[in-house]
Amino acid sequence: MPNRLAASTSPYLRQHAENPVDWFEWGDEAFAEAKRRDVPILLSVGYAACHWCHVMAHESFEDEQVAAVMNRHFVNVKVDREERPDVDAVYMDATTALTGHGGWPMTCLLDHEGAPFYAGTYFPREQFLRLLGAIAQAWAQDRDEVQGAGRRVVEALAERGWPTGADGGLPAAAEFDAAVGVLAGQFDVERGGFGRAPKFPPSMVLEFLLRRRGDERAQAMAARTFEAMARGGLYDQLAGGFARYSVDDAWVVPHFEKMLYDNALLLRAYLHWWRISDAALAERVARETADFLLRDLRTPEGGFASALDADADGVEGLTYAWKPAQLAEVLGPADGAAAAELFGVTAAGTFEHGSSTLQLPRDPADVAQWADLRARLLAARSLRPQPARDDKVVTAWNGLAIAALAEAGVLLDVPRYLDAARAAAQLLIDTHLVDGRLRRTSRDGVAGSAAGVLEDYGDLAEGLLVLHQASGDGSWLAAAGELLETALTHFADGEGGFYDTADDAEVLMRRPRDPSDNAAPSGTSATISALVAYSALTGSSRHRAAAEDAVRNLAGMAIRQPRFFGWTLAAAVALDDGPVQVAVVGEPTARGSLTATAWRWRPAGAVVVSGAPDAPDVPLLAGRPLIGERPAAYVCRGMVCDLPVTDVADLLGRLTPS
Repeated sequence: MPNRLAASTSPYLRQHAENPVDWFEWGDEAFAEAKRRDVPILLSVGYAACHWCHVMAHESFEDEQVAAVMNRHFVNVKVDREERPDVDAVYMDATTALTGHGGWPMTCLLDHEGAPFYAGTYFPREQFLRLLGAIAQAWAQDRDEVQGAGRRVVEALAERGWPTGADGGLPAAAEFDAAVGVLAGQFDVERGGFGRAPKFPPSMVLEFLLRRRGDERAQAMAARTFEAMARGGLYDQLAGGFARYSVDDAWVVPHFEKMLYDNALLLRAYLHWWRISDAALAERVARETADFLLRDLRTPEGGFASALDADADGVEGLTYAWKPAQLAEVLGPADGAAAAELFGVTAAGTFEHGSSTLQLPRDPADVAQWADLRARLLAARSLRPQPARDDKVVTAWNGLAIAALAEAGVLLDVPRYLDAARAAAQLLIDTHLVDGRLRRTSRDGVAGSAAGVLEDYGDLAEGLLVLHQASGDGSWLAAAGELLETALTHFADGEGGFYDTADDAEVLMRRPRDPSDNAAPSGTSATISALVAYSALTGSSRHRAAAEDAVRNLAGMAIRQPRFFGWTLAAAVALDDGPVQVAVVGEPTARGSLTATAWRWRPAGAVVVSGAPDAPDVPLLAGRPLIGERPAAYVCRGMVCDLPVTDVADLLGRLTPS
């Protein structure tokens, strides 16, 4: 019989709907039941594309003996961390404090007030059974000590936190140089990236480095990392798109799940690398990643699904890995040997059981042959078992995708990318915005019940602001302004910082706030970035002041730990540079070359809007007329503009002064 999770909107929870475990969703019902039965709560947190979540589910949650123990001694609560990042953040803090590390699946034991007295991540079946027995015995025989341990954890976490209050001025050249120096000390010169294995794509750090125009050290670190990621197994060499991370330090073997947020962030970052470098690799990867988003993650409603699973038929990487014999079977002996050499497929294998991930160490000499081999291998791969798709639409990650696709549509001159960004934005406005407040997710066009968190407001505002720039449509600017107003009203801490949940959100063990970037921009850094762009597009000193206050709060930590504050540092560079504002007015066809030049050559963090002259609903275009009936470009700072230009060469000179 299906359990309570069968009615959930979360694909991850629905994966557990047939478990013999008597699962509850997070909420008052579960806590009331735990009090009624006088048993502790077992909280299990994961997500649909998580490999080790699947392993623990198969070993324990699908096992009748384990389920019987869980049901007898606990009220069991299953949480999708992507749907409830607030719950995940609070209990991940506890898990890290208790064990020294975190990860998923996350397993926490809670008292009736939600205080965690024991925590861990993945437990093998026998160890898990022993743990369940020990916890049940301790709850029955040493209740005071168990609850005391929970109180001590809560008290310890309450004492931790991020400093508030500005600790100095806004960072400028010297501070940015210092941050680059810290990154250089952590940089893997040979393989690209930062630190040791596992290596995650450092998208937000790369954005900061790219904005350091003229800093050869910053540009070199970015370029080496971009190339290494794109040529390794982290990147899908047949179909485009990036896996979640590399388990090794050379980007060879990925953890095969493909996440929307990674691919949205990397699409935008590769676009920016291409703008600076004109590298053919950057342009190709950007186009292929955009195509991956539209082909494999787009939902029928126009949004973007959260992820593709790491597994297929319960085997990690089954869809993607190859052996030499498999290449020969698909391509024939000669072409199979050529493909093996081209993609680094060896007899020993680079992955598991003699199979290899596909890499592209260098561009092929015969481009036509390469394209043919890719097409044939991709067709054969499509006949293999395919990874499942987590098709819930997450507000924040769709905001990142909207920004990336809107920018790709303009920079690469591909209208369907811009159309896809518009459709996703409209879905979010129509479905996720309920009574003026965002919901975190939707599925099949129906909004979930979980409230939006700060990253949802910041990332969606960012996406709408880029869409406004790409389309010239003032309605997107207005919608972004409303989102930022909610962020300033309900999430600000009154001292220049932000909480991750609203002031009227569900009360948890503690109100989460973490301004450091992780796999995606933190809610704080996302909001800072959107505030900077909004202030540049509208001239709002209030929004700029809010961004400056938040940057000042984080500047010291960001300079000392730039790997965790790349998005904030990127926004700080834009503030330091103005940011530059570019308005292009004229009929669409006539202004096309000026618009293309502005987008391609704008300075770091600059905003660009094209549209009809004197457009009243677009602040950057208002009061900007044609010049002698000709399209014109205005380059401004603080809404104060240089003399307009009508010639592409003159505009280029304004954007790239010697």
